[in-house]
Amino acid sequence: MTQTPVRLLFVCSGNICRSPLAEALFLSLADKAGEAGRYLVDSAGTHGYHEGEPADPRTRRVGRRHGLDVKSRARPVKDDDFDRFDLIIAMDRGHRRELLARSGSGRTAEIRLMREFDPSARDLDVADPYYGGEEGFETMYSVLEPACRGLLEYLSAPPS
Repeated sequence: MTQTPVRLLFVCSGNICRSPLAEALFLSLADKAGEAGRYLVDSAGTHGYHEGEPADPRTRRVGRRHGLDVKSRARPVKDDDFDRFDLIIAMDRGHRRELLARSGSGRTAEIRLMREFDPSARDLDVADPYYGGEEGFETMYSVLEPACRGLLEYLSAPPS
């Protein structure tokens, strides 16, 4: 029996910093756990500022330093994403508010915050490193890594 993959969409503002790194990180963790085939993963931005562009070079460098290939291209969230994905994971509360406002009623996707899956998180927002230096991108990785681990654990847990 073939299991239907869980469809995940990671969302930040322009889809060049936080969400593409979360996408690559989650896929890597799922692959290492032997569960990559259980998930269909994508990322998008609440805005189309960078549509078609690769992730920010600083995001790609941080990814490479941690053994990740951040290869997605930026795209905006589309209306049908709210029906195509099972879980939409916002990087901060502003994204979540915007996604909830856009999703309307009767949509199938659940919308959650990335850091909800990190039990040690004090702040539920993943800070945007775009306007800072390289160290902000390393900090972003260190925030996303436990959240992605927690997300994988949450999704891998047997239904209660």
